[in-house]
Amino acid sequence: MPHQVTVGLDGSPESSAAAEWAAQEALLREVPLRLVYADEWPVSAAIPVAGPEVPRWPDELLAAAAEEMRRLCPSLEVSTRRLSGRPAAALSIEAAEADLLVLGSRGLGGVTGFLLGSVGMATIGATERPVVLVRASGQPGGRTTAAPGGSSGDMVVGLDIHHSCDPILDFAFDEAARRGSRLRAVYGWSLPPVVRDASALAAAEREVSPDVARCLTGILAPWRQKFPSVEVVERSPLGAPAQQLVRAAADAELVVVGRRIRRSPLGAHIGAVAHAVIHHCAAPVAVVAHD
Repeated sequence: MPHQVTVGLDGSPESSAAAEWAAQEALLREVPLRLVYADEWPVSAAIPVAGPEVPRWPDELLAAAAEEMRRLCPSLEVSTRRLSGRPAAALSIEAAEADLLVLGSRGLGGVTGFLLGSVGMATIGATERPVVLVRASGQPGGRTTAAPGGSSGDMVVGLDIHHSCDPILDFAFDEAARRGSRLRAVYGWSLPPVVRDASALAAAEREVSPDVARCLTGILAPWRQKFPSVEVVERSPLGAPAQQLVRAAADAELVVVGRRIRRSPLGAHIGAVAHAVIHHCAAPVAVVAHD
């Protein structure tokens, strides 16, 4: 498989921010950057369309973005590709050829452009490669892109100690090692709803909390050994997983969450925790698919 970072463009400020983030990520990984645009115009040899009827602005968008990325990162190899077909399907096929796919995101602030809203979610659910969502710096909480190798902010990874997290941890530790970032591993958990009395709740928390912490430590142990350069902070707060992860990620540089692969006739779902983090975290969010 060719190694590259792919980013989807649609002309929005969010996709421009995604392109800048993707360019820095490509430099960190020492791989080429590919800029893509997907539309549903039937441009193919089988279904010819007269030249004037085919919109040219996507080609101009790709060319301008490529020129800007080469200006910002002169040493970076940049290519472009215009895709034909339903955007989510086209982007997921393109993602299969990449280390990761980068898209723009607006969180809950609104929905414009094919990379946002339902199409963005459909793309995440359709690909088994990591997908990173990036907000524009002008949005509330949006961040500018950190220079490669010079990052000082923490990364956050959300875990579930009851399921295998190897693909999530592999991505998170590898990314933290590349960036020289500290990694905060977070597992939010809750007590059974039958425990309602305040004193009983406190007693149950004192009894269960050490076991949860030990389990988290055990899961992280082999990854600490594999990536000795990565400083790890473990957190297992009591509370709803999505809420605790969003809280822990408030000042993060990058947040990593998992998405269980579900092959359902009703379509793919990304899960409640990943959905909440995507919509409420200001930092870029990497969604990693796993069985």
